[in-house]
Amino acid sequence: MRDWLIAALAGAAAGVLSGFGVGGGSLLLIYMTSVKEIPQALAQGVNLLYFLPTAATALPSHFKNGVVEKKALLPAIAAGLACSALTAWAATALDVGLLKKCFGAFLLLIGLRELFRSG
Repeated sequence: MRDWLIAALAGAAAGVLSGFGVGGGSLLLIYMTSVKEIPQALAQGVNLLYFLPTAATALPSHFKNGVVEKKALLPAIAAGLACSALTAWAATALDVGLLKKCFGAFLLLIGLRELFRSG
């Protein structure tokens, strides 16, 4: 019962972050790899599937409230699709330990940037 509750809380926290549009899947990925000890590559696959319904439920609200930059939409989608395909291929070829280090470094850099960014 306790495992189910912790998983539900992690999912709820990730859902809140996803609703804000700030990467709830990253929190879910950390939970899966650190707490549940799911291999990084498998957790990334779950994270990708998690993103689809959460984005689909949050996006209409963001459109309705006018917080989607429509001019940047198509270029961002095109670049995102191309880069996600290339890096998904690369991620499956990388050593899991290196993949974890890259992800950790990414989170650390983003966290430091947010911590020290002004205004």
